[in-house]
Amino acid sequence: MRYKQKKKNKKRLIYMEITFLGAVNEVGRSCFLIESKRTKILLDAGVKLGEPIAYPVIKDEIIPEIDGIVISHAHLDHCGFLPHIYSKGYSGSVFATKPTIELMQVLLSDYIRVSEAKGLQKNVVGRIIKNSRMLEYKQEIRIKDLTISLIPAGHILGSALIKVSDGHESVIYTGDINLSRTRLLNPADLRQLEADALIMESTNGGKEDIMKAEKERENEIVGIINRSILAGGKVLIPSFATGRAQEVLLILDDYMRSGRIPKVPIYMDGMINKMLRIHRHNVVYCRKELQMKILMSDSDPFKSENFFEVKGKAERNKIASSDQSSIVVTTSGMLNGGPVLFYITKFAKDSLNVMVFVGYQAEGTLGRQIKEGERDVEIDGKRIHISMDVKYVRISGHADRAQLEIIPDRISRVKKIFVVHGDPERSESIREFLSKRYYAIIPKLGSRHMVKEYQSHHQKAEETHHQHNTNRHTAQYGQHSARNKEAEERRSQQEHPYKSNEGYHPHFEEKGMNRENTEA
Repeated sequence: MRYKQKKKNKKRLIYMEITFLGAVNEVGRSCFLIESKRTKILLDAGVKLGEPIAYPVIKDEIIPEIDGIVISHAHLDHCGFLPHIYSKGYSGSVFATKPTIELMQVLLSDYIRVSEAKGLQKNVVGRIIKNSRMLEYKQEIRIKDLTISLIPAGHILGSALIKVSDGHESVIYTGDINLSRTRLLNPADLRQLEADALIMESTNGGKEDIMKAEKERENEIVGIINRSILAGGKVLIPSFATGRAQEVLLILDDYMRSGRIPKVPIYMDGMINKMLRIHRHNVVYCRKELQMKILMSDSDPFKSENFFEVKGKAERNKIASSDQSSIVVTTSGMLNGGPVLFYITKFAKDSLNVMVFVGYQAEGTLGRQIKEGERDVEIDGKRIHISMDVKYVRISGHADRAQLEIIPDRISRVKKIFVVHGDPERSESIREFLSKRYYAIIPKLGSRHMVKEYQSHHQKAEETHHQHNTNRHTAQYGQHSARNKEAEERRSQQEHPYKSNEGYHPHFEEKGMNRENTEA
């Protein structure tokens, strides 16, 4: 039975269950309710930016019953619902890493200002930060009968996988994960992890979503920038305020110092400079090379003489009207708002200018429209024709398809995988691949599932009704022991599909090797 019957007809959970309140067949509003015998917690509380903004499908009466909220990282699609949930009656703690808490404070304040969200309490961001509890990576804490820990995810500063256990069952939520080294961060740390179930993102779950090698991506963006600047144009790079912006700035600064990019001003607009300062203050969470560069060198990459902060409308107008070539890195990354809209209206008519997308463009956003070829768009009620060049060089903080294929193999004991946080076709593509070795499903929005397979036949059939090839998948699920043995053999032979020259070496983690000491 799933419940123990108590007096007064009340039901009590005897197994951990997950309710999927968002991020199902979509990128955005990540929010998952974990329930045990005595505890209810949320993993992430995000919004889906767009017109209109979409929120998790959580019932108001559940909110006061929540015992804690654990945030994987500071992007709004993972934390933007926090002001709403506090305004609806939540008064408990938020658990996250130190950088995530600091980044959230800035991003949530800006979200409230820009979105003009209604029904929010005054100083709600202050309440969130006051109730935030800082966790270090690998530190275990108890929320009633659940044990929580955070593991480095490699996505953005402070990002984490979240492991939840009741002592008998456990689930790992990847949040947004990256197995490649970046200029800022080491890859996700998957060493010695085990869980019964995995909630796994699928942003890059399509078969074609294979990332180019780091040098190839950087050479591509350098070539695009040089062609525009040498022709007398300007370069506009829309970017998320945290994560991609810092990666892009470090790339630009490095190639400008080496002479590969002509020396022109690199302007930072929006919240990017503020986020850059938070990164420097938390550089202990970044790669050792970056820490040593700050400590041992005069060329602090976070305080480069090539960077110039834009401090208002007057400076924006001056940049736009100047005949001098320049590079502008500004928010928002998906063109949902922010200074980037001003620059598009000013740069759009000149074909010598170029706009370079470097991050994911979600469905329903202006960025997605332009990326897919739309050149007549509406901005602030005005029709704008885009004559400037538009390029796309993916500098992703997400695992690509090859990495997603091997993540479950790197975590011991996994039998069940919930595929989330991806466009429908991408989620289905990676789910289909994983179903050859695991019981992999895409849950329905609002659906409730057990961490382990204790369901009745009726519940199991209901859970897999909307998946393809149900009979084959169910039969494969019964063979998970053989699959796990095969996976162990594959790991021991290091037969991983991911190319080591793209920054991820599976054997480093398994043999405990230090990647900094093994690179030429």
